[in-house]
Amino acid sequence: MITRRTHVALLAASLLLTGCGGGAVASTEGPPTPAQETSEPTPTPTPTASPSPEISVEGAPQQIPGLGPKTWAKVPADARQAVVVTGRGRDSSASTVVLYERTEAGWRAGANWPAHNALKGWTDHHLAGDLRSPIGVYTLTDAGGLLKDPGTKLPYDRGVGFTAPGTGFEGEPLAGSFDYVIAINYNRQPGTSPLDWTRPLGAGRGGGIWLHVDHGGPTHGCVSIAEDHMKELLRTLDPDLHPVVVMGDAKSLSR
Repeated sequence: MITRRTHVALLAASLLLTGCGGGAVASTEGPPTPAQETSEPTPTPTPTASPSPEISVEGAPQQIPGLGPKTWAKVPADARQAVVVTGRGRDSSASTVVLYERTEAGWRAGANWPAHNALKGWTDHHLAGDLRSPIGVYTLTDAGGLLKDPGTKLPYDRGVGFTAPGTGFEGEPLAGSFDYVIAINYNRQPGTSPLDWTRPLGAGRGGGIWLHVDHGGPTHGCVSIAEDHMKELLRTLDPDLHPVVVMGDAKSLSR
């Protein structure tokens, strides 16, 4: 069943304007209004057993690689999952996504996934319509999509409001882009549907920034990855582990 159906129904009509990539229903630049895991060593006859890769210093650093002191200071102390989006350049729409999980020994990296971000790259001061993705550290609390819940522990809002018609900046079809989405808590109210249009920072600062299914081209402000990776991410993120997204171009993240 669709959760928060009444609220979504009221929003759907106002969302038929632009989208993350251009011309889609749920706008990312909408009209002015964003277990612990340890490995147990296997006994061996040798005097000292080599530590498993999961608890080695090299495999699980105490700080996520690539993040400088300014960025690292913004990662909440209770965060045990971090989706790190690293842009290729300040003005590039190409990026990579890695999910890190904190174990007792440190942060362990998952697979490296190719991704797209906004057409014009990244910004420290995102504005509605600037076609740049906001740099920063944001919590992840809510998900949704056009298709049924793939098994996430996050609150999941399913509905037709996630329909994505039209084409993107490179002429690619946007259909299916919002089959699965995770709301990035930039200029939005946590604990609401990704379709919620509350903008705490004001309309001019944009909003509706999501992780969603990649359509093969740049976005308006979101971060997009392949459908299989979106489903894996949804199934892995756990609100009890206080997940965050850390996003920006590599140089900015290293500050």
